Amino acid sequence: MLAARPAYAADPARSRGRRLPEPAAPTRSEFQRDRDRIIHSTAFRRLVYKTQVFLNHEGDLFRTRLTHSLEVAQLGRSIARSLGLDEDLVEAVALAHDLGHTPFGHAGQDVLDECMKAHGGFEHNLQSLRVVDTLEQRYPAFDGLNLCFETREGILKHCSRRNAELIEAAEPGGIATRFLHGGQTSLEAQLCNLADEVAYNAHDVDDGVRSGLIELEQLLEVDLVREHWRAALDAHPHLAGKRLLFETIRRMLSAQVYDIIDATRSALADAAPADADAVRRSDKPQLRFSADMRTRSTALKRFLFANLYRHPQVQSTRARAEQVLRDLFATYSGDPTQMPADFAEREDRERACADYIAGMTDRFAIREHQRLTGKTLF
Repeated sequence: MLAARPAYAADPARSRGRRLPEPAAPTRSEFQRDRDRIIHSTAFRRLVYKTQVFLNHEGDLFRTRLTHSLEVAQLGRSIARSLGLDEDLVEAVALAHDLGHTPFGHAGQDVLDECMKAHGGFEHNLQSLRVVDTLEQRYPAFDGLNLCFETREGILKHCSRRNAELIEAAEPGGIATRFLHGGQTSLEAQLCNLADEVAYNAHDVDDGVRSGLIELEQLLEVDLVREHWRAALDAHPHLAGKRLLFETIRRMLSAQVYDIIDATRSALADAAPADADAVRRSDKPQLRFSADMRTRSTALKRFLFANLYRHPQVQSTRARAEQVLRDLFATYSGDPTQMPADFAEREDRERACADYIAGMTDRFAIREHQRLTGKTLF
């Protein structure tokens, strides 16, 4: 017998609906339907060749945006199950949250934002929303995927005030309202934000050591890593090498998952939200780490920023990636005919360039740059 759904969980039967109403699916909930549409989208498939930290050609086993999204979905569903949240909504948001990411990771986002300064800027979270609202073209009756309010709300993780005002004008009381008047997202969306953080901290430790850019000995400076490395050795004294690293990461992940479950249960018991909208009216997120785990997780994030993301080798790759995208933007904005017709014929030329470039995989962007400039930067 299924447990009763907690009052604070999102309920697909009570969704705020889609922008264009559609008949209900006979065998799937509204959130299951959203997840399925995301998985079958072109933008989702492209994530397999989009950078997380290391470019796709730098190694077969490094994470990509696709594998990262799958790891976020796995962590999110595990936590959602323990808290009684809607797993399908968590999975849909997790799988879609990076659809708007550019090639070459955050380097690409920064370049496009720079190129688009005079034309509204570029935000990858907003771009993810553009993908599911407009840019995917699969259905005869509408552009985009026509997802539920709750899924779209979770995808729009961050938003500048200017863009929030534009969204609010087109969709009063909709997904951008909280950026203007305060409030939170659903617990399922809050969970995806935290699962995203847990996932990238863990897999960037793995990829950083695998790449040789950081050493395990360096990582032992970080309390969260050191504690679980010692616990792994206490349980398995002869463990060494990659198995020791994997066991350390596994224990770190478990500790963070259990911490989130315990801290969130305590917060929900104190707040006692009557329903999902009561969660949205909260002045702070209810889905959270304990104060101690927040401190330790932040310390790991700072370590990775200083020792991996700012490593000279990563920065060298970043500089070349930035040049590729600057050259592409300059070429396309100067001669839109170099883009496919559905982008070249748009009146909003610069936004069309940004949409086209943001949708590229790393390797396609590199090939296009070689074709258009004759230069080989990678």
